Amino acid sequence: MKCPYCGFEESKVIDSRPTDEGERIRRRRECLNCQKRFTTYEIIESLPIIVIKKDKTREQFSREKLLNGLVRACEKRPVSLDTMENIVDEIEASISNSLDREVSTKRIGELVMDKLKAVDEVAYVRFASVYRQFKDINTFMEELNNLLKEK
Repeated sequence: MKCPYCGFEESKVIDSRPTDEGERIRRRRECLNCQKRFTTYEIIESLPIIVIKKDKTREQFSREKLLNGLVRACEKRPVSLDTMENIVDEIEASISNSLDREVSTKRIGELVMDKLKAVDEVAYVRFASVYRQFKDINTFMEELNNLLKEK
């Protein structure tokens, strides 16, 4: 942190505490060159994740929509809500950790299918049938055959 008095680029933190709202951290610092003290505030930068839909429209990422899709795919299956929430957490972390601020629904769908395949194959096929828009029984069978080949 650059000293506002002498411009030296190194300082030490003397005191650190959250502000009243808990959204910022107040830090008292001391310049290692001139020994003058100054205060800095740190805030978490939260940039929204934008989802690019199939029709090229864009909307903000919604973990609720993703969780609802998982709940529908896992309906009447032995998959706990905790497991589904963990899947959403992992997918959201994967998207947030990428350098891109925009992600396609295709990428999200592939991440969901990878996670569901490991958790419950029936839920995976249900999700894939909606996500990939199976047109007839042949495309459904192709997906099932691919799943069987992987085993």
